[in-house]
Amino acid sequence: MHSESGKKKRDEEGGARRSFRWRPPLLLYSYIANELLAPFFASFLILYCVFFLVRLIPLLDIVLSLRIGLADFIRLFAYIFPHMLLYIIPMASMAGVIVGFTRLASDREILAFKACGVSLVQMLPPVLVILAVIACLTGLFSIQLIPAGALGVKQLMFQLAKEKIDKGLKEKEFTEALGDIVLYVDKIDKQQRWHGVYVSDMRGRTEPLVTVAKQGQMHADMEQMLVTVVLNDGTLHNTEGMDNQTIRFGRYQLRISLRPPTTIGKEDLSSQTRGAMTQEQLSAAASQLDPDSKAARIYLSEYHNRMVLPVGCFILGVIGLPLGLQASPGRRAVGIPLGLAVFITYYIALTTCRALGETGILPLVPSLWLPNVIFTLLAISLLWRTYQEKPLLPRQIRQLWYVVYESLLKKIIRPIISRLRKPVHNGHSKGIDTSSDAVSETTALHVHADVNTGIFHLPPCKNYNCPTCRLRFKNPRVAREAGFTPCEFCATLLAQKADGPQ
Repeated sequence: MHSESGKKKRDEEGGARRSFRWRPPLLLYSYIANELLAPFFASFLILYCVFFLVRLIPLLDIVLSLRIGLADFIRLFAYIFPHMLLYIIPMASMAGVIVGFTRLASDREILAFKACGVSLVQMLPPVLVILAVIACLTGLFSIQLIPAGALGVKQLMFQLAKEKIDKGLKEKEFTEALGDIVLYVDKIDKQQRWHGVYVSDMRGRTEPLVTVAKQGQMHADMEQMLVTVVLNDGTLHNTEGMDNQTIRFGRYQLRISLRPPTTIGKEDLSSQTRGAMTQEQLSAAASQLDPDSKAARIYLSEYHNRMVLPVGCFILGVIGLPLGLQASPGRRAVGIPLGLAVFITYYIALTTCRALGETGILPLVPSLWLPNVIFTLLAISLLWRTYQEKPLLPRQIRQLWYVVYESLLKKIIRPIISRLRKPVHNGHSKGIDTSSDAVSETTALHVHADVNTGIFHLPPCKNYNCPTCRLRFKNPRVAREAGFTPCEFCATLLAQKADGPQ
């Protein structure tokens, strides 16, 4: 009987374990994902339009030179599109996370989540999944589409240049579409064979090299960007020098290298630079050189940089979460300016470390991955402090910043602001009575303190009613016992009271 009851109890426990299954809160995940994706796509479109306008102005030179139509213009811009996305996608992902969580925090939805038992850890999965997908998309553009786009631009430029020649080559007309070569064709048949050909070649010469032939035809080599004009049964006339030369030929080939205008700003879209090489080509080029040479380090730098950027995109998006949660009702949202500062700092650090690695001052691979390691530690630290509901910066750093701001930056910024604004009387104006009696009266009132900076203010101070001063103390002594310190102005008032008559 005892064994039967034990067996029954085990069966009930096993059934309870089988009936308990963890189910992910899909409704919560979908809601957070929707809040992040909407500002992400909005930021993406805004940034894309800005980069598009920046690229469009120098691109007009190519459009006008080659007389590009709308379809070819769309193709050309699609080929250079991946270059812009290396900067647009990380900025848009970080902005999307910051704006999404700023709205949730400002509307007290984060507070509602916490009241329902939803912690920051439970909000992380949809954020990490979205950022991982965006990082993979950035990796696809960085590793695959940019080299393919560069090759596509090269082929498109050659095709457009050849089409310009074909369109400009008409019967019984001289054409100068080949640069220093002037071409005349008397007749063109249906097979695109020429009859009655005249060619004047001025490449590197003071006098033209004239070629006359009965027949001719043009062939194109797209990979080498070469046009070959094949002439049959003609004569070549050289007028340079003291004597004229006439050469008869049965077959003569004239090779012409096409160099269409492919430069946007300082970037040559058709050149086979390291940015247009595939990962295999970069690795092969580096292996053929001395590992300690600068050229090899440059190739390896480009190889690793294409993998560093997608990881950096993921890290910047994670940093955007604690920055967005700094918002609250009635409090100024500082996530976007802080996120912009973090983004700029990351790319400055990445560029600096890459330059140090390419010059051999630092080991190449560790120097390229160093910014990602540093910002990963920063992201973990910010997430942990946000999870613990602490300020992003430790108290010592905040106090150091306050001292630097009060002693240095404020003296620089305040005169600029005072010139832009009309003079207003505040707590530091001449209307304030800083006598010992006035100080005694003001210190008897409540003291306002800022929990973020650890600074408290007295009623005469202009920062007495600042939005972040939410703590109230009975007097300065209690505020000091709680670990707060007075600002520079309030410290002067308290010193005057201490030095006054007892």
